[in-house]
Amino acid sequence: MCGIVGFAGSEQAAPILLEGLERLEYRGYDSAGVAVVSPERGLQVRKSKGRLKVLEALTDGGRSLDGCVGIGHTRWATHGEPNDVNSHPHLSQSGRIAVVHNGIIENYLELKEFLTSQGTVFCSDTDTEVVAQLMDYYYLRSGDLMDAVYKTLHRLEGAYALGILCLETPDRFIAARKDAPLLLGYGEGCSFIASDVTALLRHTREVSYMEDGEVAVVSADEIVVYDAMGRRVEKEHRIVDWDVSAAEKGGYEHFMFKEIMEQPEAVRKTISPRIRDGRVVFDELKLGADFIRSLERIFIVACGSSYHVGVVGKYNLERLLRVPVEVALASEFRYADPLVGPGSLVIVISQSGETLDSMAALRLAKSLGATVLSIVNVVGSSIARESDEVLYTWAGPEIAVATTKAYSTQLVLLDMLGLFFAETRGSVSSADYALLLSELQALPARMESVLEDTEKIKYLASRYFNHDSVFYIGRNLDYALGLESSLKLKEISYVHSEAYASGELKHGTISLIEPGTLVVALGTYTPLFDKALSNIVEVQSRGADVLALTTESRAQDLRRTVEHVLTVPDTHPILEPSLGIIPMQLFAYYVALQRGCDIDKPRNLAKSVTVE
Repeated sequence: MCGIVGFAGSEQAAPILLEGLERLEYRGYDSAGVAVVSPERGLQVRKSKGRLKVLEALTDGGRSLDGCVGIGHTRWATHGEPNDVNSHPHLSQSGRIAVVHNGIIENYLELKEFLTSQGTVFCSDTDTEVVAQLMDYYYLRSGDLMDAVYKTLHRLEGAYALGILCLETPDRFIAARKDAPLLLGYGEGCSFIASDVTALLRHTREVSYMEDGEVAVVSADEIVVYDAMGRRVEKEHRIVDWDVSAAEKGGYEHFMFKEIMEQPEAVRKTISPRIRDGRVVFDELKLGADFIRSLERIFIVACGSSYHVGVVGKYNLERLLRVPVEVALASEFRYADPLVGPGSLVIVISQSGETLDSMAALRLAKSLGATVLSIVNVVGSSIARESDEVLYTWAGPEIAVATTKAYSTQLVLLDMLGLFFAETRGSVSSADYALLLSELQALPARMESVLEDTEKIKYLASRYFNHDSVFYIGRNLDYALGLESSLKLKEISYVHSEAYASGELKHGTISLIEPGTLVVALGTYTPLFDKALSNIVEVQSRGADVLALTTESRAQDLRRTVEHVLTVPDTHPILEPSLGIIPMQLFAYYVALQRGCDIDKPRNLAKSVTVE
């Protein structure tokens, strides 16, 4: 959510800022703005509610703003409704300080009351304006911008990534970070900040990641970084190896469809380097065999789609390891007084590696003595840096807000981890190990076969897109698959949908079924296929329209009962969710397309959730 970009160089800043903001659109936003400073024209701010094209028209593509130093922002509203006034950047009352901000200032009301008592007049309803006004308050008294920055930061409670412009220092800007992602970019005769590396790839691949409490002074020639005490810090530079084209549509109508189609290759990249000589190998893990054998409990902590990966993981890890596994929403885990200790492994799953609730859960787990292993996609992200162990999915950039390939790579990586642990613990036979490993290696090709023919899914979407409520039912792993399938539909098509464990239908849920209700029945988990079939008959007898998903070997059995049946190839039962999710992603995509929705940027949603 929210995107920040900053530039200092010899070129006109505003067009570069707008280009960077365009790269950050996928994060979700409802308004956008830029601020540029120059010795001749001073501090110029332009901002507007709505899509970036409104701001581009307002500034003639940025060409109407003079200056080679500036900051930009796409806002996702938290404090105050989406409108022009609440948009970023925010100016101080004197017009000397402009600020862009990601995160939430928790004590902003207290600070606002103090500043109001000192004569400050506020224009917006945001917490961010407090930062600009407080910084100006200190700057007017000391005349030292860095002193004002540090005094302000020491009074802020909450999370922030900040870009700060000052009228009287037109050759530089300042950046600061605490519990919100912000990276530095090093170009040829220019420097950058951004919330995400995708904003910078056209200009530089050399970056470093700001740590909590750090403050950076950014000019065209250099970036100087200081810690919370004002001491200079030497930053490690990293080279981003993503191809620029990976963050572009490449001829597809939507990023989401492109990323659905990229899943076989993304999964292949996750699997292949970690299988050698007939064994799963994690060179990056330092966990000792004694720790793995002595594990008392595993917690999987995540949000959204990553939480659904965890639900699948609970079933599979408990089967493979015979160890209790608890899956918890990060936002609940951190307040639940969890029974975590030195004998626990906490697996934190996050696509961005910056999810605030997951970060807080990670820190809590570490404080209680647990070992934390994270599964993330973004190298160098906050969760990756703070974990004891990290496994990268290597999915490449995922631009659409609704995750697809990040989900799939997380899923297969967790399955591989389970197999690795099971061999170490001696809880899987050699024959079962070899079979599951063989099926893992065949998975990308089977995913490709699912993607070869999408016409039937497209037809079914055209038949059912006008339903206002959809229910997904399944048992065991199919229930876990239903959770993610339902989320995909509601995220991008705005159709109300829910997933239910189908064994619970008789305990209340079946009262919701009436003639014409669409039920998506999932029957890919073959050990419980007969029970899934019974539940289908149960909802059909109440008048439901049923769309079913099963494996190719059970399709004929299902077609005797259900008119519309989608199939996926047979594989090891614990891997079926990796195949089953693909037709469900496509169904959600085509329904959203039929309904005319903004598929890559669904309303009210953000890619990276960095506020609580």
